Amino acid sequence: MNTVLFHLAFPVTDIEQTKAFYGNGLGCEMGRESRHALIFNLYGNQLVAHVTQEPPTPQKGIYPRHFGLIFTEESDWEALLERVQQHNLTFYEQPKLRFKGQITEHRTFFLQDPFYNLLEFKFYRHHEAIFGGRELAEVGDRV
Repeated sequence: MNTVLFHLAFPVTDIEQTKAFYGNGLGCEMGRESRHALIFNLYGNQLVAHVTQEPPTPQKGIYPRHFGLIFTEESDWEALLERVQQHNLTFYEQPKLRFKGQITEHRTFFLQDPFYNLLEFKFYRHHEAIFGGRELAEVGDRV
């Protein structure tokens, strides 16, 4: 087990839809649950879905807000992609290869949960690009 875990809280409006997407769809183990919140284990990290009465609104594009995982093994990324496809989860952006031939080359796809939260899952071809490459000006592909 990691000595430090990542925690993210995010808004939802319906616990059952949240369970369907994160539990059944992504395969997250479900933890404690109340009428107002639900905890998930996403690959050893804690996600907490908090029910809000405010209606969710979609953002325009993947920036500025999204969250997700970086896989260190391409086969793990592919396994999640296959699961997502089998469970017919909603792609915000289909799987693709970004920055081909560059140190920052990576495979990625974006999902949108039922509450317009965007999730990105990626695998970097060159592990050092995850945190390194400070000499590169590229972060994302905004236009």
